[in-house]
Amino acid sequence: MSVQPRWARRNTIPVLLVVTLVLTAAIPLAFAKKKKEAPAPAAPTGPLAPDFRKVVVFPPAPAIARVKYLDYFSAELPELPSAKKEKPKQSWMDRMAGVDPNAKNNPDAPKRRFQLLTPYGVAVDSKGRLYVADTKVGAVFVFNTENDDLELIKHGTHARFGAIFGLAIDDNDDLFVSDGQLHHVLVFNAKHELQTSFGDDDMQDPNGIAIDKENRFLYVADTGLDQVLVYDADSHRLLRRIGTTGQNHTLTDPGNFSKPTNVAVDNDGNLYVSDTWNDRIEVFDADGVFIRTWGKNGDGPGEFARPKGIAIDCDGHVWVADAMLNRIQVFTSDGRYLLGMGGFGILPGQFQALTGLTIDKQNRVFTSEQMLGRVQMYRYVTNAEARAELERRQVELDKKAADRDAAATKPPEGQSSAATKSAADAKPTADTSTPSPSPETSAPRKGAMKLPDAPVPPQPEKTTPPNH
Repeated sequence: MSVQPRWARRNTIPVLLVVTLVLTAAIPLAFAKKKKEAPAPAAPTGPLAPDFRKVVVFPPAPAIARVKYLDYFSAELPELPSAKKEKPKQSWMDRMAGVDPNAKNNPDAPKRRFQLLTPYGVAVDSKGRLYVADTKVGAVFVFNTENDDLELIKHGTHARFGAIFGLAIDDNDDLFVSDGQLHHVLVFNAKHELQTSFGDDDMQDPNGIAIDKENRFLYVADTGLDQVLVYDADSHRLLRRIGTTGQNHTLTDPGNFSKPTNVAVDNDGNLYVSDTWNDRIEVFDADGVFIRTWGKNGDGPGEFARPKGIAIDCDGHVWVADAMLNRIQVFTSDGRYLLGMGGFGILPGQFQALTGLTIDKQNRVFTSEQMLGRVQMYRYVTNAEARAELERRQVELDKKAADRDAAATKPPEGQSSAATKSAADAKPTADTSTPSPSPETSAPRKGAMKLPDAPVPPQPEKTTPPNH
């Protein structure tokens, strides 16, 4: 037997112990069956978010809804790749520098999408397409509301834009665009081809515009002049001015303005003006004669804090968008408050920097928000539709009441109506010769509430008649 060195004898036992533990732990693993991988959790089948088209209605249930949320628009849809392509090779220098391989010499890389940044004016053509003027992008977005396709009328390509604000479209789908920086209005035909521009010598800061399609008037709210300019929509000739200019936005008397921003025309040719700094709405007839005004500064019903967008629905109601209170209020044509909706937020039915407002022939309401860069779409329920819904509900209530009455008069099960009638005929009648006991003398039924005795009226005192 060979003699081991002292250091070997000293370390043999710990080494053997470690080897034994390792082999002991490895034996179960060698003979254990491979576990099956747990299946991936199934993707949720239901919607991840509520259907806002059913939730966002004004006024809320059980009242009859008069405004229903439909959709929103903010950008063109992304282009999805048709097939999976090989990832382009990347050098080690690009990997170290963090260079995106799709951004270099790759024509198939997804292009940058156009999106709304500061939308203002909104309008709808005869085909139902939505037009949105965006000042910061410098383009007019044309959304197809059915399939979300997008066209653009771009600065530098189709026209020269400075700061575009107001939009209006006539029955021929001619598009009018106001440019506050270049001090004029541009006119495009239905093919989005620039035809002409006018107003350079008259305008200072044109903002919202509207067309009286019956009288062929084009109204332009000039914020810098504190006036509404009236043009012939065909010849583009200036016809008259409404309001007084040159007073540095200080006029508050009826018929004058302090920074008017938007205009709208009803079916009778009356003009409605958002007098923004005076926090009111002013109304004029087709000849420019002042009719009425309503509104004041505040946050209550019928009050404003910078009213801007304004529109008229098919029933003659006046819709006003409030930029600071982020809400819409609906009035009768004489200024009586009907409905309010909105509030500050990012959800459907809420707004941030609410500015533009229009209503099309399909009773769709479009609102533009500058801080969120989006346009929301709603559906206005007309008076006729609301009356039909009210009648339907009344018929339903009458039917339920009739069913309850029928259930109350129905005989019990197992007993025919003839048997019920025979039992009623066989019931003894009361003997009229014998008086029924009075309430005072008859004993109360068990469990019945005993009525208190009637109070006895006081007897009049005897007095001696006076001597005459």
